[in-house]
Amino acid sequence: MESEDFKMQLGSMAIDFDLRGVDGRNYMMRYYLNKEILVVVFTCNHCPYAQAYEQRLIDMAREFSAKAAFFAINSNDSSKYPQDSLENMKTRAMEKGYPYPYLCDESQNIARAYGALVTPHVFVFDKSGKLAYQGGIDNNWENKAAATEHYLRSALSELAAGREVTRKTAPVIGCSIKWK
Repeated sequence: MESEDFKMQLGSMAIDFDLRGVDGRNYMMRYYLNKEILVVVFTCNHCPYAQAYEQRLIDMAREFSAKAAFFAINSNDSSKYPQDSLENMKTRAMEKGYPYPYLCDESQNIARAYGALVTPHVFVFDKSGKLAYQGGIDNNWENKAAATEHYLRSALSELAAGREVTRKTAPVIGCSIKWK
């Protein structure tokens, strides 16, 4: 999907949330405002696109951990997609060793507020809490080595260096959010 389909406009303020993580704790974005970069990724367990990008997200979260807080949010209807249940989210996060909170948006209110379209769909906020980038992760979901445009990594690198993001949007590819 192209950037003209995006609901949240560049420069919009980050929308706070209070969501349960797979570790049993509740997470609120407002407690991470000391970070220079906030990254919200709508993802899930069952989508092959989300699975393909999983290790890339883990690697970037580790690489940028000093300056960025990452949040993975699963908003899918788990009654229709049991692979995306909280119990299965716990298992996936533990098996993969997620270095970020994996949160359950059971009401789907956060996905709707952000205008998330697919899994994965990334939203990056700068140190003032404004949307600096949204879109996909890179231009080759099937093969990391074949990617020639690294949208998310470029946005994170620019923000971490104190610069403005050059490419502010990129197409998203993934599985649609499974709405109730």
